[in-house]
Amino acid sequence: MLALAGAVLLVDQLTKLWAVSALSGGERVAVIPPLIHFRLLYNPGAAFSIGTDATWVFALAAAAAVIGILYVARRLASTGWALALGLMLGGALTHLGDRLFREPGFARGHVVDFIDYGPFVGNVADIALACGGVVLVLLSIRGVQLARVPGEESA
Repeated sequence: MLALAGAVLLVDQLTKLWAVSALSGGERVAVIPPLIHFRLLYNPGAAFSIGTDATWVFALAAAAAVIGILYVARRLASTGWALALGLMLGGALTHLGDRLFREPGFARGHVVDFIDYGPFVGNVADIALACGGVVLVLLSIRGVQLARVPGEESA
């Protein structure tokens, strides 16, 4: 789980570094026309730029998600849950880092978005969070146990 989270964090930050250096403001570069373009944006809000005046709230939410995932992960019972939580932890960590360390300042930083899907613009962390959420839902529907019960022997 931690290795996957680290990989998501690394790939997300490297792709953002590329986007900031290679894309200029407002320019749209066709990747898979007309579905996907690259376009650099700095997002102070959440999805669809919701809550642009409450960036610090998203920093707190990301921190809470990281803490919650790490707490639950102490007793994971399946590889599937490790996959789901690893994807979500990586996405939450990289968004938290953006909020804490990017301009315009601590806990007010804007997330770098550059993958333009048409109705919204996102990044690799968003893809990891969405995929992690899908895996989480599928595991829940299938009734896969999230965590070992304390005192239960591991198989």
